[in-house]
Amino acid sequence: MRIPVPTRRLPGAPDALTGLDTDEVLARRERYGRNDVRGTARRPALHTLREALGDPMLWFLLGTSTLYFALGERTEGWGMLLAVIPLLGMDAFLHHRTQASTQGLRSRLAARATVLRDGREVDVPAEDVVVGDLARVAAGEHFPADGLLVHGEDLQAEESSLTGESLPVRKRPLERLPPGEEPAVDGRHWGLSGTRLLTGTAWMRVVFTGQDTLYGGIVRSARGEARARTPLQQAVAHLVAVLVGVAALLCAVLAFVRWRQGFGGMDALLSAATLGVAALPEEFPMALTFFLGAGVYRLARRQALVRHAVSVENIGRVTCICSDKTGTLTEGRLQVARLLPAPEVSTGELLRAAARASREEGGDPLDAALLEAAASAPSPETGGAREATFPFTEERQRETSVVREGAGLLMASVKGAPERVLDLCALAAGEREEWERRVTALASEGRKVIACASQRLDAAAWRGGEPERGFHFLGLVACEDPVRAGAEAAVRECRDAGLRTVMVTGDHPRTALAVARRLGLGGTAPRVLTGDALVARLDDAGRVPPVDVVARAVPAQKYALVKALRREGEVVAVTGDGVNDVPALQAADVGIAMGGRGTRSAREAASIVLLDDDFGTLVRAIAEGRQLFQNLQHCFLYLLLVHLPLVSTAALLPLAGYPLLYLPIHIVWLELLIHPTAMLAFQESARPGRLAPVRGRVPARFFARSEWATLLLVGGLTAVGLVWAYDRSLSAGHDVAHARAVALASLSLSSAGFAAVLTRLRTRTSRWVCALTLAGSVLLLQWPPLATRVGLHPLHVHDWARVLAGVAVALTLLALARVDRPATRAPRPSGAVTQGAGPHPAATGAPPPR
Repeated sequence: MRIPVPTRRLPGAPDALTGLDTDEVLARRERYGRNDVRGTARRPALHTLREALGDPMLWFLLGTSTLYFALGERTEGWGMLLAVIPLLGMDAFLHHRTQASTQGLRSRLAARATVLRDGREVDVPAEDVVVGDLARVAAGEHFPADGLLVHGEDLQAEESSLTGESLPVRKRPLERLPPGEEPAVDGRHWGLSGTRLLTGTAWMRVVFTGQDTLYGGIVRSARGEARARTPLQQAVAHLVAVLVGVAALLCAVLAFVRWRQGFGGMDALLSAATLGVAALPEEFPMALTFFLGAGVYRLARRQALVRHAVSVENIGRVTCICSDKTGTLTEGRLQVARLLPAPEVSTGELLRAAARASREEGGDPLDAALLEAAASAPSPETGGAREATFPFTEERQRETSVVREGAGLLMASVKGAPERVLDLCALAAGEREEWERRVTALASEGRKVIACASQRLDAAAWRGGEPERGFHFLGLVACEDPVRAGAEAAVRECRDAGLRTVMVTGDHPRTALAVARRLGLGGTAPRVLTGDALVARLDDAGRVPPVDVVARAVPAQKYALVKALRREGEVVAVTGDGVNDVPALQAADVGIAMGGRGTRSAREAASIVLLDDDFGTLVRAIAEGRQLFQNLQHCFLYLLLVHLPLVSTAALLPLAGYPLLYLPIHIVWLELLIHPTAMLAFQESARPGRLAPVRGRVPARFFARSEWATLLLVGGLTAVGLVWAYDRSLSAGHDVAHARAVALASLSLSSAGFAAVLTRLRTRTSRWVCALTLAGSVLLLQWPPLATRVGLHPLHVHDWARVLAGVAVALTLLALARVDRPATRAPRPSGAVTQGAGPHPAATGAPPPR
């Protein structure tokens, strides 16, 4: 890869170790902009208040209180005003829950950089880096922008975020800029934004920032991806539209009939307003927002930070996961997997030689793995002082160290590419061929293989150079990126739930195949395709072929796979940690970035960030999303079951000539019971280890026909029981205040009963909510001072008996319907593939081992 360098952007010679002054920084920031790919707008401080002002209940309370004050009913007026307090408190609580993860993301995922300005090093936010800055990047830090490396030794960078390749890339400082206005410079001289320096300390002259960087261009290209409304949002919108239409019609009819019946214009207006508030479905969008906020809060506690709340619902519909390998399914580090010592050489001796030829201060992942293994060996290395080190280079492909072993003796140890180390040793032709065969076998298992050798030197005769021959071959060391703990179980859980998993990696096909087998991905014979073979199949057949692993994948191929899967009806979640993953993250239904090793661009493009980079966390997030749908479905069923008898009796009884059934204060009381019950009682968390079956792409409706039938039957029976108890109370000679108390008792008891049946009282919150509903209702209805204040009279024992009888019939039918309800499983979308079957990987287009 060669990148052009516009020399006009440089403040002088690129290799000059001088920084910018303050005036130059301001001028360059004005000219080239901030180092920010995507600006994040802050939410206004009064956002919560604006949301509350959009609640119809608030305006009903204010309007009816004004009406009561105008009529001289001061007690009712103050009661309506005081009811505003708990309503605003609930809105504030909802806003706090919804913002929980966003605040956590801001605090935990900030990026900073060290630059030379005004002759001294300063630490600044990455967004403040400008073109021409001289930045210092230490081992383990990310490059803050794209720039030329001008100074540093033993530099290695991890560029898996760009290429998908998990092995380190050697970097070199640029000695001299080629002539011309925009000379092209090889990628080994560049530090690229979003990638990480592994070894050494680099000084970099910044050339491109913000949207001009490589990842900035990728993010720009991905911004065109439109985010469609989710099926859940469509279902809620459709349900609300139907209910609003019915409510408007009923209100108009009731106002006209009451006026024609001679009750007067004020009564007609009050009747219509009361019915309107009872019938308006404001709880449904509020419940959706609240449940999404609660899901955000729960996922944040599970190390999954949600950037877009609707992603909590989207992730519950996922039918296919396209997951990275390095750092997600594996730990993203090297460890010693196998030792093959030569005859008469112990494994301890082999490890000690490998450790002597390694350096802890270099930060090389291979050196770290060898030193860790040697330290845990039975006889750890206790050698003498190091006399010389000959570090690894691309040309030599080996590293040699010379250590003092005793009086007059030195020990030279070498590790490196097997073919290079074998060249240093005197082996018979047959013996060398046997070791080369073992190297091939280990490499075919997806492991990184090195060879080790050593020889003793005479300290007096040694002249300080690197020995070139005469080494004694010690054996082979094979390292691998270990599979994450729990990843195999998570993959199995996905398979059991019908959730398709495809591993997408830039590694060699045989490396990817070995990891897939250890994970159990695709059963006993994972199907492997290279990225080129996958695209060729997509072009030829227009469909996604049976595949479990895509190896040697480049960004465009991963993006094409995601688009093809979505066209076939899959709901796709994509994990990514690098700049190259941004288009796929944007194209997916749910983009999931890594919080630990992920780049800033990937986190900005994703809708969910996994703080622990763990595939198991992703599976738990999917389980929470599916539980969210069940919770929300139960919540909406509860709301409809309560509102059906409430609205029908509030409309039909006055139309039949009965006195107004509910006063505005009664509607407020019922809503104060219904709102907390709907929001808090149905908050069951997903149970660990139990991933619900795939739902897939659901149509834009919330309930099946059988559920609508149950809803209408149970709600209708509740309404009939309420009317029967109300009519019996009036027929027995009681006044309308007593009859209204009977109606409120029926609805209050039904509310608690419906919640108890639907939640099965599994959570402590649901038990408390139901208990408080019953206690509060009894207190309101049976305590004379409070009942009189709200226009009610206490009930007698036979009144409660009639109420219990009517409610019991409806609850029995609901309980039977919930018990008999079969466990449904959404059909797999067309084009989905059952895992575990398929041809052997050798027949899938993977190139032969190299």
